[in-house]
Amino acid sequence: MNETDIDLTGIQKAAVILMQMSQERAVQVMQHFTEAEAEDVASEIVKLRSVNPDTAEKVIIDFHEVTVQGKRPARGGRDFAAGLLQASFGQEKAAGLMTRMASTMAGKSFEFLANAEPGQLLGILDGELPQTIALVLAHLRPDTASAVLAGLGESQRADVAQCLATMGAASPEALTIVADILKLRAGAILAPRKSFEAVGGIQPLVDIINRSDVAIEKALLQELEERDPELAEEVRSRMLTFADIVKLERRDIQAILRGIDPALLAVAMRGAPAAVVETIQKNVSERNKEMLQAEMNATGPVRASQVEEARADIVRAIRALEAEGSITVRRGEEDDLVY
Repeated sequence: MNETDIDLTGIQKAAVILMQMSQERAVQVMQHFTEAEAEDVASEIVKLRSVNPDTAEKVIIDFHEVTVQGKRPARGGRDFAAGLLQASFGQEKAAGLMTRMASTMAGKSFEFLANAEPGQLLGILDGELPQTIALVLAHLRPDTASAVLAGLGESQRADVAQCLATMGAASPEALTIVADILKLRAGAILAPRKSFEAVGGIQPLVDIINRSDVAIEKALLQELEERDPELAEEVRSRMLTFADIVKLERRDIQAILRGIDPALLAVAMRGAPAAVVETIQKNVSERNKEMLQAEMNATGPVRASQVEEARADIVRAIRALEAEGSITVRRGEEDDLVY
């Protein structure tokens, strides 16, 4: 963009001055900066690209650091910033600074949506591709993203969930393009907030689903099951873990343990947190407790993969009991039960 307003921050003014210098002179100045200062200034250079000559001249006069002889167009942009950082800090460190700077700038692309209500977000995203909606949800707080997801139609909701779970890294350029389009649709830039890291994949989807009501959760998982059984199973496995047994009510824990083979349970308890072991021991009969202890004493070292497999079997049993309505599994951020 062309900067025509002289109401600039100190960092922007420093960027304007460096943009008018030869690289050699600019390097001499930047070498006096800390890495954080250099990153901030380089970020402004990338965003400014070029500066109106009148603005550049007034900035120089304000700083009284150089003698203005004519009006010269300032040079900016990614290449100029990269060259400046490389000459100042070396190629390897400059590459790291440019990567971090690009990530920081990209992460702020959707800050303008921070204060939007779920209904407003649905309006802004109306008609967008599932990939675009998933990209936006990955940048929102899980509770906000959950409300938006709940407002979508069943088929579209599943499309978005699948895209979110399988999404890879997006380039800063792509994020900027999408954000700019949505800004035009939003009509105004909202107050900025602390930026959230853009993360796609299964865990953000799990965080969102865990904050949804049961009806939305069941419908979405059913849709995912029909489309991609392996993905649906992975999402389900992330939603409940063996350690979550401590969050269940005592009668539900006892119902689960009654159907578990002590040998399988003994393997699953290997290396489990003390709270999990204590919860299990408190909810089995004395006879079963003795059997369980005997199994644990008789079994030698066990591979980690065997432990994970045993825990997965127990988690599947818990989900089966939940599906048939025999037990209730709490989700979200409710407090754990204390016995």
